[in-house]
This record gives sequence, structure tokens and C-alpha cells, in this order.
Amino acid sequence: MALHQHQNQHRQPGMRFAGWRKATSATAPNTAADELTTPLTVARVAAATRLLTAFTFLWAFGDKTFGWGYATPAGKGWIDGGSPTTGFLSHVSAGPLEETFHSWAGAAWADWTFMLGLLGIGIALASGVALRVAAAAGSTMMALMWAAEWPPARHLSDGSLSMSTNPLVDYHVVYAAVLVALAAIGAGRTWGLGSLWQSLTLVRGKRWLV
Repeated sequence: MALHQHQNQHRQPGMRFAGWRKATSATAPNTAADELTTPLTVARVAAATRLLTAFTFLWAFGDKTFGWGYATPAGKGWIDGGSPTTGFLSHVSAGPLEETFHSWAGAAWADWTFMLGLLGIGIALASGVALRVAAAAGSTMMALMWAAEWPPARHLSDGSLSMSTNPLVDYHVVYAAVLVALAAIGAGRTWGLGSLWQSLTLVRGKRWLV
């Protein structure tokens, strides 16, 4: 009996430590996983996505305006008398709006609307203000560009293969979804002027301006 009690006295500290370690491992948070899902981390990821998307729109505006030699050849920018919409809309070759887009190509109103849209959406995203307006305008622009490319078509109007990679979801749809998501989560409050913008008397109480 004494020997049995003596053995228990030696086992109890180890048993208590093992039980404590097991309980701790069961209740201790996964630090690495928690750091990836904190509100601050999520906000920063959203802000980074917003800034990258802003750069996409602003670059398109700059290249089409000044002809930086990428999508727009040097000397053929908007500032040089070129048309930002002629090249794209005049080459539309599929979809039910093909003739409509051809008639819009090079029109002054189409050029100004498209370029101001790129600039306005880009500035809104970069600054983090009026993201809902930017999402609505950007989604409309992406929808029109989707209709111009018409991914559902297997063949173009001349009979050649369209080479469409997806009949429904292309990069225009992805951009529109990103814009809506950024507006929905208020991505302008981190690394942006979203909080200041929402505190303005002009904006306060007007959800569509947030």
C-alpha cells in the first residue's frame, strides 16, 4: 500500500503537466491563422486590392491619353488627336450590339464618357472615396465592354473562331465583382480617405455616396 502511494506521488506531477499541456493545446489559438484573419489584415488586403485596381484604371487612362507606347502607340494618344474608342469599338465583330458599337466608334461623346469614366473610377479607387458610385460606373463600363467582346460567341461575324476562353465569366466580370466587393466592405477607410469622406455633411446620410 505504501509503495503504491509512493508511485502515485511520483506520477501525479507528470500527469498534471501532461493534462495541462493537452488542455492548453486544445484551447490555445492558432496564432498564424488568427493573424491572417484579423480585421486589420482583412482591411489591408482590401485596401491593397483597391489600390491595384485603381492603378489599372489610371494606367489605361494615361496610356490612351498620352500614347505611352503600350496599348496606344506613341503619337496616337487622345492628346495627339487620336480617338480612345475608335480602335476598340470599330473592331467589334460579334454580338447583337455589333452595329451599335460601330456607330459609337470615334464619337466625341463616347470618347469623353469613356475617358472621364476611367479617370473618375481610378481617382475614386485611389483615394477611397465614393466607392459605391465608382462600383456602379465601373460595372456599367465593364458590362458594355463585355457586350462588345461578347464572350458567348463561338464564331465572329466573319465566321472565324472567336477564341473565347469562357462564354460567361471573363476579366470584365471579375473587375465588376471586385469593384462591388470593395464598395460593399468599405475598403476606402484603410489607406484612403473613406472615413473623412463619410464624415462630410454632403455625404452624411447619403448611402449611395459612400
